Amino acid sequence: MPHVHFIGIGGSGLSAIARVLLESGYTVSGSDRAPSPLAEELQRLGARVYLGHRAEQVQGADWVVRSSAIPDDNVEVQAALRAGIPVYKRADFLGRWMEGKIGIAIAGTHGKTTTTAMIAWMLTALGQDPTFIVGGVMRNLGVNAHAGRGQAFVIEADEYDRMFLGLRPSIAVVTNVEHDHPDCYPTFQEMLQAFEAFVHLLPREGALIACAENAAASHLLEQAEEAGRLALGYSAAGRERVKAPHWVAAQDLAINPQGGYSFSAESDLFAGGAVRIALRIPGRHNVNNALAAWGVALVLGLSPKDAAEALEMFQGTGRRFEVRGEANGITFIDDYAHHPTEIQATLEAARSRYGSRRIWALWQPHTYSRTQALRARFAQAFQQADEVIVTEIYRAREPQQPFSAQVVAAEIRHPSVHFLPYLEEAADYLEHHLRPGDVLLVLSAGDANRVIEELLRRLGQEGGND
Repeated sequence: MPHVHFIGIGGSGLSAIARVLLESGYTVSGSDRAPSPLAEELQRLGARVYLGHRAEQVQGADWVVRSSAIPDDNVEVQAALRAGIPVYKRADFLGRWMEGKIGIAIAGTHGKTTTTAMIAWMLTALGQDPTFIVGGVMRNLGVNAHAGRGQAFVIEADEYDRMFLGLRPSIAVVTNVEHDHPDCYPTFQEMLQAFEAFVHLLPREGALIACAENAAASHLLEQAEEAGRLALGYSAAGRERVKAPHWVAAQDLAINPQGGYSFSAESDLFAGGAVRIALRIPGRHNVNNALAAWGVALVLGLSPKDAAEALEMFQGTGRRFEVRGEANGITFIDDYAHHPTEIQATLEAARSRYGSRRIWALWQPHTYSRTQALRARFAQAFQQADEVIVTEIYRAREPQQPFSAQVVAAEIRHPSVHFLPYLEEAADYLEHHLRPGDVLLVLSAGDANRVIEELLRRLGQEGGND
């Protein structure tokens, strides 16, 4: 079997691809600038993982796959090109790999990891044995990827660097479209055009499933209908919100004893009437995510009732409202939210689950470009929190800039905002101010979840998920 080398193997995207290749019998190696649990797991499965980038590490590879964060002048990229080894980005590699499968690609500014995981779990529970690549570890299965023997290939379709335009899906899901990644899409119009191009990848017999509550996603449904594709809109607000020719909708929403929403799902594609679904994961936004997954089952001709039962068993993914433990009666939750809409949805989910308990939001802004482009919206995103802590910006792939999150913290419309630039400082403050009954939400796509680990260590962890 071929030998594939991954540059940036510890990231969620490349580690998932590497895992599927290992399960398929490929030889896998890779490198990253820092250790990570995902890379360590791949090492246990048989991959050769290097810490740091060096030219000699690509020797013997048939192909090289690089992360979007890896620049052209990376020493391993340059060494591969000199040796005549093909170098691919994820999009180029995945598009070729999906050929001959029923590709189910889930795109959107928010919710795509959870929705991808829901669909992958649902198809697994229904005996379809899908291949899947998810941007987070699925709690039901304990993995973020799998090489299945079935026809379905489920993949999280990342819009960053226009990765999703290299895919060839039969079914596309769009959860929503809002302006994000300003370093890649300076304007919302440019981002919308990329999503339009994504929808145009669908074959004549393909289907678009999109959230009718989002204006841009509704626009994409109109385009799919005009192009003769099956256009299926979904909405947690009822069928009246869906203008597409086909619909999936929820009604009778209510908080259930597990802290999630119970609701009745129905569709014009299912003549059997409404099916009741009781989710374990909190938040109204997850009702929409579940409707998207249920819609995929309908399009594939699978049992609507069995699909609903599978969705009821879905436990979520890592770093998406992940309850990391309790100490001194304080609940610690890790969430990947890094966009204003995601922060609002996560805080609303926390309020629906924990009621009047005092909620702390520790927010680590992610990238200078996003923080500055969306600063007015960040200022309004924390209304459901009782206490807000803002740390310094996690710059990720961007160079250091003379802009501080202190400016954004001062603009947040909330009576109790604390700017604590260093994670150690935030941990010290929280250790002395958290009280029994409090809930701490760490909102970060960077490394601020280390605060949870430190506080659980200091306070003495008492147990697992609530």
